[in-house]
Parts: sequence; structure tokens; C-alpha cells
Amino acid sequence: MMTTATKDVLADDAPVKPAVMNAPPKISDAPLKISIVIPLYNEEDSIPQLHAALDAAIANYGQPAEVIIVDDGSRDRSFALLKEIADRDRRFTVIRFRRNFGQTAAFAAGFAQARGEFVITMDADLQNDPMDIPLLMAKADEGYDIVSGWRKNRQDRWLDRKLPSMIANRLISNVTDVRLHDYGCSLKAYRTEVLKQVRLYGELHRFIPALASQVGATVTEVPVNHRSRQFGRSSMASAAPSA
Repeated sequence: MMTTATKDVLADDAPVKPAVMNAPPKISDAPLKISIVIPLYNEEDSIPQLHAALDAAIANYGQPAEVIIVDDGSRDRSFALLKEIADRDRRFTVIRFRRNFGQTAAFAAGFAQARGEFVITMDADLQNDPMDIPLLMAKADEGYDIVSGWRKNRQDRWLDRKLPSMIANRLISNVTDVRLHDYGCSLKAYRTEVLKQVRLYGELHRFIPALASQVGATVTEVPVNHRSRQFGRSSMASAAPSA
């Protein structure tokens, strides 16, 4: 029977460090193509479907992969469900924060744990489609360091989601000269060696393409699928541009 290692780390002065980390034994020392990093907060209803969707997407992609889910201080049964998954699926690692620190801290913790050549980021609420991973990676295999998803047919409300996001994306593109339609889309592929050159703090996770371009990273985007949220409402702490 597989055991799950648990490590306690004090995180009061450094929110990007996990308070508790459930790390299944590593599959092997063989190189991984992708590490899928997902921040999560109070998503107990989504977790069974998320696991099934990721399992199908990894099988469809056909390359070695791991999944790192960062529980950002959930108060529901999210961590218990994730721990059950990690206990039976060796591809999954679960990192747990003692309280809610927000998406930037969650992504940073996941990036620090990632072993893949590329890191795929996405949300846990199933609005991002894991089946789009091969689409991102096909573009990355052309030589790009960052491939950003573009929710061209976004399934969100216009006034309080789409419109603010459009304004923010245009402003960020003009200021940074890295022109993307959708900075707020969490579904992205990053070359891991590029991520190591970007220091994350505050609410900078959505600006990684612009930050990475300053150290020479090549950035592009591809249209991706976007689905209506199936359970509850968005609860991850985040800043503009609107997710």
C-alpha cells in the first residue's frame, strides 16, 4: 500500500511556502514533459470531475506528466478529497496552505515543486479544458517559451467579467508591449527554465508573460475552449485583470 509523505513547514513570514505538503512517492527519475499546476480554494464539488478530466487529458497527450494541486487554505472538504486522490494516483502532489494566500502564492508554491520541462497552469473549476493541453504544447514545441490561452468565446457575464477584462488586457498590452488578448486566462504553458527567472510576489501571476519577456522569453497565444462554471462561484483571491 502506497504511503503519502507529509511535511509541516511554518509559513507565517513566507506565504509562498506550503504549510503542509502531501507528496506521493515520485514515479521515477525519468524526465517529465509537463507539470500541471492548479491552485484551488473550496472546490470540493469540482474535484472528482477535475481528477477524471486530468486523467483523460494526460492519457490523450501521451507524454509523462505530473499534477500539482495547491490547496489555498480551503475550509471545505477539498483537502481530504485531494489527499484521497494523491494516495491512489502517484502522478498527483497536493500542497496545502494553512490559510488563504491567493493565486500568486499558490502558483509560486506549485512552480517550486514542478519537475517538468514545461509547466501548464489552469484553474480548478473546470472552465479551462484540460484537453487543450496538447494544443498549447504543439505551439510550445515550435520553440515558444510561453503559450497563453485566449478564451475567444468566453462563457462569462459581459458587464462584470468580460468588459473589465478587455479593458485591462488592452492597457497591459500597451504598457508592456507584450500583446495578448487574454492575460487573465489561467490556461498557459511555460518553459520551466523561464519561470525560474521570474520572481513572483503580490498579485503578479497574471503578468508572467510580460515579466518573462523582459528576460528574453518568446510569447504567443492560441484560442482555447472555455466553459461555464459548473459548481458554485469563483472563490480564489485574485486581482485584475478579471479572471
